Amino acid sequence: MKLYNTMTKRKEELEPITPGQVNMYVCGPTVYNLIHIGNARPMIVFDTVRRYMEHKGLKVNYVSNFTDVDDKIIKAANEEGVDSSVISERYIEECKKDMESLNVRPATTHPKATEEIDGMIEMIQTLIDKGYAYVADDGTVYYRTRKFKDYGKLSHKNLDDLQGGMRSLLVSGEEQKEDPLDFVLWKPKKEGEPYWDSPWCEGRPGWHIECSVMSKKYLSDEIDIHAGGEDLIFPHHENEIAQSEAANDSIFAKYWMHNAFLNIDGSKMSKSAGNFFTVRDIIAKYDPQVLRFFMLSAHYRTPLNFSDEIMAQAKNGYERIVTSMSNLNYLIDKADENSSASSVTEDEKALISQAAEYENRFDAAMDDDFNTADAISVIFELVKFINSNTSENSSADYLKALKKQLLTLTDVCGLIVEKKEELLDSDIEALIEERQSARKNKDFARADEIRDQLINMGIILEDTREGVKWKRA
Repeated sequence: MKLYNTMTKRKEELEPITPGQVNMYVCGPTVYNLIHIGNARPMIVFDTVRRYMEHKGLKVNYVSNFTDVDDKIIKAANEEGVDSSVISERYIEECKKDMESLNVRPATTHPKATEEIDGMIEMIQTLIDKGYAYVADDGTVYYRTRKFKDYGKLSHKNLDDLQGGMRSLLVSGEEQKEDPLDFVLWKPKKEGEPYWDSPWCEGRPGWHIECSVMSKKYLSDEIDIHAGGEDLIFPHHENEIAQSEAANDSIFAKYWMHNAFLNIDGSKMSKSAGNFFTVRDIIAKYDPQVLRFFMLSAHYRTPLNFSDEIMAQAKNGYERIVTSMSNLNYLIDKADENSSASSVTEDEKALISQAAEYENRFDAAMDDDFNTADAISVIFELVKFINSNTSENSSADYLKALKKQLLTLTDVCGLIVEKKEELLDSDIEALIEERQSARKNKDFARADEIRDQLINMGIILEDTREGVKWKRA
C-alpha cells in the first residue's frame, strides 16, 4: 500500500509505526455555519482511506477535530446575541447530520478546541521554557519561527519566501513580534469574545496549537498520517510541525496527505462569486450518495470540478450500480423461492472465481495512493460482469456470492447501493400509472426513469396480461 507523502513529494510504502495499527489525524471544520461541499471532499476522501486500510486488516485510530472557537464563530454569535458555544454546538450537530447523510463514519474521537485549553496552555508553556516561544507585554505569546531550523519543510519554501505569506497571520500588537514571521500561540481577550485564564493573560489560543495538542493527546507524539485539504499545508500544517516537534522532541507525522481543491464550474468557490454551495444545497437536488460518488470519481490529489452536468453523470454512474444490486436482490428472491436452484453449478464456481479477480484489481488501484477513480472503474466492470452472467436460472448461492463481492467493494468506497425506501401503496400506484401514461405517449425516457426510481426504492415491476403487477423487494 503506497501513499503520496507531501513532505517528501513521492509515493512511499505505508509502514505504520506500530505494526497493524495506523494513527491518523484529519483536520476538521470550523463550525460557524453549515459545511460546504469543499469541506465535504476531505471528509469523504479520508473516510474512504480509513475504510480501505481497515478492509486490509489495519486497525485505525482516526481523530478529526471541531474548531469551536474562532473569529467567524464569535462574529456569528455576536450577530445573534448569543454565546459562541450556542453557534458552535448548533453547527457541530448539523455537521454530524451532513456527515451521516454522506455515509462518513464518525471519527474514533472528535475533540473540540474549547475542551482542550488546558493542554494547549501546557504545550505553550513547554515551548516558552524551551525558548521556542516568548510573551509580549500585553500577554500575547508568539512562536519564534526562525528558531525551528526545519521550518518550511512541508511547504518546501524557505523562510524568506514565507515572509510575505505570513501577512495573513498579522494581529493587533504585531509590532511586539521579535520577527515578522513569528506566529501567535495565545492572544489576549477582546470585548465580546470568550476567554480563558492562562499564566500570561486572559485570552484564547491561536488556531494552530489546537491540532498539535489534540493529536498528541488522542494519538501520540509521533503519528502515522496527518491529513487535510491542500490549503492547510501553509501555514496551518507547517506551524503544527514547528510546535509539535519543538515541544515533543520527535517527528510529528510520518506521512502527510492532502486533497486538492474543489472548483465550481471551473472557478474557485466563493460567496461573492455566487457559486458557494453547502452540502444541504446539493443534497436537496441529488441523493447524498451521488455527491459521495462524485467526490470519489477523481483521484484525491487531482483538482475536482463541480457542475450540474458532471453531477448528472455521477448520478447516472451511481444508479448503474444501484440498479445492478436491485436486480441481484430480485434474482436472489426468485432463486430462494425455487429451492431446487440453490446449489452452485460448476460453471458458476468458475464465474465466482472470475468475480474475485475484480477485488484484486480494486485493491491494486487503492494500493496505488488510494486511486478511487480507477477503483470505481473496476466496480463498473464488476457490475457489467454481474449483469452479463446472471439470470432467473442462476442459483441462490451463486447470486449471493456475487452480491457479497459487489458489496465488499462499494462498502470500501462508503457507497450505499442497497436502497430501502418505504412508499405508500398509493404513491406506488400513482408512479405506475404515470409510467403507463408515459409509455402510451411514447415518452420512453420518462417511463424508464420511473421504472428505475421504483427499482431503487425496492419496488419490483412485472408486466402481465392483467396489467402491471408490483411487489416490494
